[in-house]
Amino acid sequence: MQNSTLCYIERDGRYLMLHRVKKENDLNRDKWIGVGGHFEADESPDECLLREVREETGLTLASWRFRGVVTFVSDTWETEYMYLFTADRFLGELTDCDEGILEWVEKERVPDLPLWEGDRIFLRLLAEDAPPFLLTLRYVGDTLVYACLNGDRLVYKPEGKEEVL
Repeated sequence: MQNSTLCYIERDGRYLMLHRVKKENDLNRDKWIGVGGHFEADESPDECLLREVREETGLTLASWRFRGVVTFVSDTWETEYMYLFTADRFLGELTDCDEGILEWVEKERVPDLPLWEGDRIFLRLLAEDAPPFLLTLRYVGDTLVYACLNGDRLVYKPEGKEEVL
């Protein structure tokens, strides 16, 4: 089991997105995601968040908010607990990332990018300013087969809407 962080940094109605195109054998290859990564030994979620954002972007976060925990379960990779954050203030200048290309993308355009299907669910929750949530996403290969939000099973619809069963 792994622990990680993911952060969507906001500025002027845009998210800083990472297009994962540089790393070999990347399970996120060609996807667009926020910035973050795996915990180091004895690291807390906020310590991991700050370190990963600095490593991937060169930025130091000055204001961030915990948004939820997303559990990824898969038949092909290790289960992962991801601590999700947004940030709206930072210091420093953007640097190149060795994992992909960083780009500021208008929030309303983000759903049109190549994303993991489960990411569309938590990005909608961020857009709705939902209170902190627990979201479980189960994949078979690259296909989302199950989603559960705060104990309620969702049926995911490709057009970006979910229904509670």
